[in-house]
Amino acid sequence: MEKSPKKSNSKAAPKSNSKTGAKAQTKKPAFTAEQNDSMLLGYFMEELKDIYWAEKHLVKALPKFQKAATSEELAGAFEDHLAVTEDQVIRLERVFELLGEKPRGKKCEAMAGLVEEGEKIITDTEEGSSTRDVALIIAAQKVEHYEIATYGGLATLAKTIGNEEIGNILGEILEEEKETDELLTQIAENNINLSAVAERESETEEES
Repeated sequence: MEKSPKKSNSKAAPKSNSKTGAKAQTKKPAFTAEQNDSMLLGYFMEELKDIYWAEKHLVKALPKFQKAATSEELAGAFEDHLAVTEDQVIRLERVFELLGEKPRGKKCEAMAGLVEEGEKIITDTEEGSSTRDVALIIAAQKVEHYEIATYGGLATLAKTIGNEEIGNILGEILEEEKETDELLTQIAENNINLSAVAERESETEEES
């Protein structure tokens, strides 16, 4: 026999005319009518579209960074973060769902510029060098710092507007970005920075 009293952990009102808990949770409005009309919610939605586009763009860029990395440890970090980023995209789509909106991105000029900078580093640095890894780490940390600022602000706004669940989802992603930033610092400090100090310009550049 199935027991049906507690069908979900959502904050839906106890009384529901829906036949299934899942449908009741999906249809529950994320905000009140008054909140839906607020300028702040409109701004929140625009920023959500921005970071959604940014994460999807990063999914395409991370394999390039991984392939270009000299250190196996750094390449592994990029590979691991790709999987995390793909999962973050899914959770952002869940946020859109909770808001009653279809997932839709808006080009993030900041992320587009940061990724372009990272790609330029690959062409401007010597393959197989620790100097390239140093530059890739700095480029990746610029991305992380942008994401940390964005998710920190959005998580706070979601709770301010009145949706704790969305705030918690964004807060979890925020913590993941902080962990990645710290990991990149550790990788740099372990040996990559010191190794790069010992590297010299290529012979062709010295001759010129």
